[in-house]
Amino acid sequence: MNHLLSTLLPYGMTWAEMLLRWLHVIAAIAWIGSSFYFVWLDNSLEPPTDPELRKRGVDGELWAVHGGGFYNPQKYLVAPKNLPQHLHWFYWESYTTWLSGFALLSVLYFYHAGIFIVDPGVFAWSSPALAGTAMLGFLVVGWLVYDAICRVFGQRSGGDRTVGALVALYVLAAAWLACHLFAGRAAFLITGAMLATIMSANVFFWIIPGQRRVVAAMRAGDKPDPMDGKRGKQRSVHNTYFTLPVVFAMLSNHYSFLFEARNNWVVLVLMMLAGALIRQFFVLKHKGAWRWQYWGAAVVLIGALVVALAPAMPSPAASAAAQRPVTFAEVHAIVQQRCVLCHAGPGASKGIHLDQDASIVSHAQDIYQQVVVTRAMPLNDATHITEAERQELARWVKEGAPH
Repeated sequence: MNHLLSTLLPYGMTWAEMLLRWLHVIAAIAWIGSSFYFVWLDNSLEPPTDPELRKRGVDGELWAVHGGGFYNPQKYLVAPKNLPQHLHWFYWESYTTWLSGFALLSVLYFYHAGIFIVDPGVFAWSSPALAGTAMLGFLVVGWLVYDAICRVFGQRSGGDRTVGALVALYVLAAAWLACHLFAGRAAFLITGAMLATIMSANVFFWIIPGQRRVVAAMRAGDKPDPMDGKRGKQRSVHNTYFTLPVVFAMLSNHYSFLFEARNNWVVLVLMMLAGALIRQFFVLKHKGAWRWQYWGAAVVLIGALVVALAPAMPSPAASAAAQRPVTFAEVHAIVQQRCVLCHAGPGASKGIHLDQDASIVSHAQDIYQQVVVTRAMPLNDATHITEAERQELARWVKEGAPH
């Protein structure tokens, strides 16, 4: 029975990971798509020329053609005089994205905290459970600090700039702290997850409740509180600037040269800043202002990182060694020392067994992809593989992976 469970549990967890990742991506596409559309729509509306529309309270309209049809979205200054009974609410995209993301974080990271979260070379946690709890705390504290900044400074004169500066400083501090507490891969992910939690919490605690209060007031014949609209707009604007930094953080776990860099927190901060600058370009473009300097700044930041993270040129001795064929015996020794720790026995990670010669050969392309290309394995460099060993595995695969 124990043998059966040890075999089926990793298989089931792999399915859970795949399905949750699929759901998470689908929900995120829906959320980001609707968010980007409404930001574009809001910035593209023009004052109506029809006096009848102005009389009805329409503040802006837009004519568009798509999919063979013509559309005429209209935005009211407050709301129509006769509020429709059926309104479409945009919130399940946000909630589904966060819930599926948190479930995926639990399956991948919290469940394997000792492997995915803890890196003794970064910080020596007394237990994986404590590291997982601290990682969870990033989500809670991140929202509380951000919300406090918005509450205290958001309603003051010039408050938007103050809030923006303070939130940027907090994200920088959180990125630095995460990269000094957790394995690089987990640090990048939790920083992005912290911003994603703020985004979804904005929808849950401010945007949707404010809209519901406005609707309830209008149905009761009362005057809506204008602060609900102002706060909702403020949080919605924040969300649009968080989006591309979050997307980068989610994708970065596939590229170990980013999260394993010596000063990886600088890489994380600069790439997220580049994402925010790119988003700013598009926000201004929708308003009719082409500000190419934002793209230029983003390109400069990314270009600087490309140069800074470039691999060192091989020495003449290494170049000479690379000319000779790599034997399977050498490959076998590397795999036994660096890979078998996780890829052996009934509970082999991902069901891949590298304690058998035939399995090493059959998974040669997987080894090349994970160890050489993405450098994601060994996870957190737990077995301290050397660069020379990575290159030997690469040469062996390129030579046809001979047995």
